[in-house]
Amino acid sequence: MQIDRRRFLTTTTLGLAGVPLLRINSGAVGTEPEILKPPALKAGDMVAISSPAGAVWDPKQVESFVEILKNLGFRVRTGQTLKEKYGYFAGTDEQRAKELNAFFEDPEIKGIFCMKGGWGCARILPLLDYKLIRTNPKIIIGFSDITSLLLGIQSKTGLVTFHGPVGNSGWNDFTVDYLKRVLMNKERVKYSGTGKEEDKPLVLRKGIANGVLAGGNLSVLVSMMGTAYLPDWENKILFLEDTGEEPYKIDRMLTQLKLCGVMDKISAFVFGKCVKCLAEEPVKAFTFQQVLEQQMAPLNIPAFSGAMIGHIENKLTIPLGIKAQVDAERGTITLLEQAVSA
Repeated sequence: MQIDRRRFLTTTTLGLAGVPLLRINSGAVGTEPEILKPPALKAGDMVAISSPAGAVWDPKQVESFVEILKNLGFRVRTGQTLKEKYGYFAGTDEQRAKELNAFFEDPEIKGIFCMKGGWGCARILPLLDYKLIRTNPKIIIGFSDITSLLLGIQSKTGLVTFHGPVGNSGWNDFTVDYLKRVLMNKERVKYSGTGKEEDKPLVLRKGIANGVLAGGNLSVLVSMMGTAYLPDWENKILFLEDTGEEPYKIDRMLTQLKLCGVMDKISAFVFGKCVKCLAEEPVKAFTFQQVLEQQMAPLNIPAFSGAMIGHIENKLTIPLGIKAQVDAERGTITLLEQAVSA
């Protein structure tokens, strides 16, 4: 029987999870930091709200989010960035980075929730104190432009970060349930859809594979290629989402990942939702799904689309840096370990 080389390497790599891996990224050689799980959140904990990217123009959204977090049992501290305006940013790069560093350093704060995305997180990556962050591990969660922070912090410190709702997301029962199960109940969650027909996952390539979760917003991730703030993609489960991008732009960005060698290294591929990703002239274009099918066809890895990840109301909380298993035919992602510590 012929052994699939990629599947063999995936299994072998997972078996050697405790051994430091050689990392080659943007010309730099080193070892990946050891994975560090933040403590689980519990009722009564103090959590902070920060806006490390875009300015917050509607203070009522902050008030609403504070109430949501209080209803989850948390005490809440709001950052100054929620009030700052510097063009389209929630304060200068220095102000936003200083607030994040301070929240990580504060022993009373157990988790950091991002108020919104927008643009700006990549600009503060060089200003973050990664030694301080690793010394004071805690939950940080968000999505969209927050992808830069999640990937940068995870790759620099080994801290598990979380792709999930921001303050101005839809905080419905589905979203809250998964957040509590992952961040508070320490469950090894099996992620699936809502059960609705419109949320049914679509198989791109059948198969089951293990790997380590990494990803986020496609546009943001691609803009970080060539920097020192991305992981080694070997044996990663790459999950992506986006919004407002035409199919040809999705095609272009996925092609860039392929040309950079990312697609040759990953063990599985998951695309969540791509909201408003329609062609302006459909008769002259491929659909979003056709682009995914074309991109995945040459790759011998499990792949599916339609996961509950992205700019949508029903949103999963996905940990970056945690081992998981993808079953593309069933459209599921299963955590193989808990994402937080006791």
